[in-house]
Amino acid sequence: MEKLLERITLNPAVCNGKPTLRNMRFTVSQLLELLAAGMTEAEILTDYPYLEKEDIRACLLYASHIADARSIVPAIAA
Repeated sequence: MEKLLERITLNPAVCNGKPTLRNMRFTVSQLLELLAAGMTEAEILTDYPYLEKEDIRACLLYASHIADARSIVPAIAA
């Protein structure tokens, strides 16, 4: 399963160093936003044919690692 994380790349020359998929200009956050908006895996793969099923799984695994933090910092101040 950890091999999936090799699909997530951090390159200062691509998307200002944000986590991307396979060094493409498609960020992890973009893919997660599509999923959060309700797009299915099939719809994403149809709309973005350069993505692969494993890219989606890698993004979800990456997000799960981030969410498993020991402390939570609110994203938006109340």
